[in-house]
Amino acid sequence: MTKKGSILIVDDETEIRESLETLLSLEGFQVDSADSAESGQRCLEKKSYDVVLLDVALPGKSGLDALEDFRRLDPNLAVLIITAYGSVENAVAAIRRGAENFLTKPWDNEQLLAEIRSAIERRRLSQENVQLKRAFQQRYNFPHIIGKSDPMLKIFDLIEQVAASRSTVLLAGESGTGKEVMAKAIHAHSPRAQASFVPVNTGSLPADLLESTLFGHVKGAFTSAVASKKGLFEVADGGTIFLDEIGTVGPETQAKLLRVIQEREFMPLGSTETFKTDVRIIAATNVDLRRLVTDGRFREDLYYRLNVITISLPPLRERKEDVPLLCDHFMTKYCGENNRPLLRFAPEAMAVLMDYDWPGNVRELENVVERAVVLSRDLVVTPDLLPEALAESRNGGILPLVDSRPDASLFEIMDECERRVIGATLEKTGGNQTEAAERLQVPLSTLNQKIKRLNIDVKRKSRRENGRTVKAEPATTADPA
Repeated sequence: MTKKGSILIVDDETEIRESLETLLSLEGFQVDSADSAESGQRCLEKKSYDVVLLDVALPGKSGLDALEDFRRLDPNLAVLIITAYGSVENAVAAIRRGAENFLTKPWDNEQLLAEIRSAIERRRLSQENVQLKRAFQQRYNFPHIIGKSDPMLKIFDLIEQVAASRSTVLLAGESGTGKEVMAKAIHAHSPRAQASFVPVNTGSLPADLLESTLFGHVKGAFTSAVASKKGLFEVADGGTIFLDEIGTVGPETQAKLLRVIQEREFMPLGSTETFKTDVRIIAATNVDLRRLVTDGRFREDLYYRLNVITISLPPLRERKEDVPLLCDHFMTKYCGENNRPLLRFAPEAMAVLMDYDWPGNVRELENVVERAVVLSRDLVVTPDLLPEALAESRNGGILPLVDSRPDASLFEIMDECERRVIGATLEKTGGNQTEAAERLQVPLSTLNQKIKRLNIDVKRKSRRENGRTVKAEPATTADPA
C-alpha cells in the first residue's frame, strides 16, 4: 500500500500506541512509536516525520514541554496533541507552543484521520513554498524578490532581459510594491554590478537641495557652500543611479536630467565646467507620468527619455498567491534579527492575511510580520496579534475565535471558529468552493468534509469584482481524501 505520510506516536500507554499504529497503518501511513518524550526526541533526531501524535501526560518530561523541543528540531513539524485530560487551558497552551490541534481521548477515528490529512497537507504546502522559493532563486537569483504568481514571473523575465543593457528603465507601481528592490536586482544582474548603486528619493528633497545633491556644487555657489561637493551623478559614475518618485522633480531639475540622459554630461551648481558621466538611470514613480505631462507638470521629452523600458509592478492585492511566500520570507528575516525560533501563522491568521487587500502592499505586509514576531510570546501567530485594520476588513470582523458561551467545550469553540471563517470565505467567493479552498490554503476535499461536518449552507451567487459581475461556478464536489 502506498504510504501517505510518516507519523510518530509518542504515548506511554501500550494499548494506545498499538491502537493508533493499527488504525494508521491500515490507512497507509508509515508509523513509528515512542513511550516517552526522550525516546520521541531520539526518533526525530534520526528521521523526519510529517506528523507527531503527542500525549500530554508522559513520564518525565511532559508533552507540552517536549512540544517545543520537537519543533526546534523541525520548525515545520505538525504536532497533534492527544490527551485524556482535555481542557480549554491545555488546548490554548498546546496551540501557543506550536501544536496544530488538540484532541481528547477517546478520539473519533474519522476526525483524527481528517486532522492528520489536513496537517500533512499544510506541511507539504509549506515545503512546496520553500522549494518554489529556492527554485526561483536558482533560476533568477533574485533572493530579495519573492513571488510565484504569473505577474511576478513576467517581471523576473523582464529583469533578466533588461539587466544586461544600459537602457533607462522606468519602474511604475503603487507605494510599497518594492520598486527599489527591483532596481537593485536590475543593477545586481548588470555588467555594472561591481560599481555603485546610488538611490535618491527625489520627493524628500527641496528643489535647490535636490539639484545640488544630484549634480554637486563648487565652493561659493550659494551662501552655505563653503566647499566644493561631488554630486551623486559623479559618485555613481560607472554604476547605477535610482531616482525614486521622479514625478516630484521640479522643472529646472527636469531640464538638467534630460541633458544628462541625452548628452551624458552635467554641470555642477556655480561651475562653468561640464563633467562626463557613465551612469545608468533607473527611475520610479507611483503616479501616472503621462497624466503629469498632460497637465503640464512634467516635460514630455523627459518622459519619453525615461520611458524606454517600463516595468509595471502589480499591487499585492493582484497577486495574493504570493502572500504565504512573502510571509515565510519576512518571518525568517525577523525571527533571525530578533533571535527567536521560527514562528508560523495559524491557519485562521493566514486566512485573514489572504483576505486583506493590502493598500500598503508588500511594505505593509512586512510591517505586519515584523509586528507579529515582536509581540508573539508563542510559536504560533494567532489573529489577535494582527492589526485591527485587518480583522475589521473581514465583514466587520467575523472573529473572535472564542465562543461567547462560557460553558462551550473545546470542540464547540473550534467548530464555531471554522464555521465562521469558512462561511465568510464562501460568502466572498460567491459560494465557489474551489476558490474558497485556495484562499484558505486547504485541499478542496478537506474543505468539502468540513462544510458537511459543520453543516455550512453554501449559497452560490454572483459577486462583484473590479466593477463587474462574476457568476459563481457550481459547487465542486470531491471525494474525501
